[in-house]
Amino acid sequence: MANSAAEMPARQTSFRSERTAWQKLKASPNWLGFWYMVPAMGILILFLAYPLGLGVWLSFTDTKIGRAGVFIGLENYIWLWEDRVFWTSVFNTLLYTTVASAAKFVIGLYLALLLNKHLPFKAMIRALVLIPFIVPTVLSAIAFWWIYDAQFSIISWSLRQLGWIDYNINFLGDVWNARWSTIFANVWRGVPFIAITLLAGLQTVSPSLYEAATLDGATPWQRFRHITYPLLTPIIAVVMTFSVLFTFTDFQLIWALTRGGPVNATHLMATLSYQRAIIAGQLGEGAAISTAMIPFLLAAIGIAWYGLQTRKWQQGGSNE
Repeated sequence: MANSAAEMPARQTSFRSERTAWQKLKASPNWLGFWYMVPAMGILILFLAYPLGLGVWLSFTDTKIGRAGVFIGLENYIWLWEDRVFWTSVFNTLLYTTVASAAKFVIGLYLALLLNKHLPFKAMIRALVLIPFIVPTVLSAIAFWWIYDAQFSIISWSLRQLGWIDYNINFLGDVWNARWSTIFANVWRGVPFIAITLLAGLQTVSPSLYEAATLDGATPWQRFRHITYPLLTPIIAVVMTFSVLFTFTDFQLIWALTRGGPVNATHLMATLSYQRAIIAGQLGEGAAISTAMIPFLLAAIGIAWYGLQTRKWQQGGSNE
């Protein structure tokens, strides 16, 4: 009883301190902001965190469409490790992402620099540049499907009229032709996003910096190297992170254009996951392929984050 009596004041003191801390939290100016964030947090948990967690769990089971599975550990991943089609999709995804992202960046940066100049009908040109990005992906895929048609391709017809080729090019029937054709379609669709975003960043650069550099005798390349590029670095990091993520997880364009063919030459990890999980009914195996994409995506985000963190000049320090 004596011990209980001694513990009572301690418990009351602890309760008062907890209650005081809770009251301080409610009195904090950030308290209202927290409640504003709750709906967004709920949406993210419901539509992002829960599906992600469910997909990871399914990857450790043998679940099929119409049948609940049981836990099988790493069996799906062991199966994928020995699956040549899976490794082909990994190669295709990395090639597709690397080449398309690099091409979109180079072309998008060039367009942004061009549109930032004083051109006639500049507003109309900017609107026209956005068309490939605005057009629905499936419609773009259908258009390219006709352009790449083995018999009626406008490209093959034009080259034959010029006398450069003697036969139609099999764009989507040859392994490497199909790969380059899908990459070109993705670049055509993704360049406007890069160009317009970088153009918005260029609008924030003070013209006085260029005027001062010009008076000091700087060449156009030197102005780009020492003014434009450093000031655009944060925007480039963000926009290229999104570009890599969108390209890596691309599904609609590939599926509508090639269905992963010929002989799995254009299968990306996203399309292979859909084929195994939905069409073949192997939900566990398809979920394992989707889960295998996570390390690549985290690596892309990590590289962009590290690049931004090392730019100390953004916070007024020296660049390390």
